Amino acid sequence: MVLLYIIMAVYIAAVNFYAVMLIRSQRDDEGDDGKTAHRSDGKIILTALLGGAIGIYCAMFAMRYRLKNLLFMILMPVIAVVNIYFFYVAFKSGATFFIVG
Repeated sequence: MVLLYIIMAVYIAAVNFYAVMLIRSQRDDEGDDGKTAHRSDGKIILTALLGGAIGIYCAMFAMRYRLKNLLFMILMPVIAVVNIYFFYVAFKSGATFFIVG
């Protein structure tokens, strides 16, 4: 059971680390014209749905990147609340719904 908690905690940390690095790489790759800004919105949303919404939202403010994008400013906190609820339920229940059989 403890191993399952450790795996879940490492997963949460890894997804949020990837989310921060994704925002950083997009900010660095964006040129002065800003045309590549909307190319990778799908990656950001998918990473948020997998558990990295908090990392994305914090990175957006720390790097001052895409703060004028209304979709991300509304969607990321909503997904973050869903992520926190899911992880809370998973830790509280002992992640027994992951075990099949």
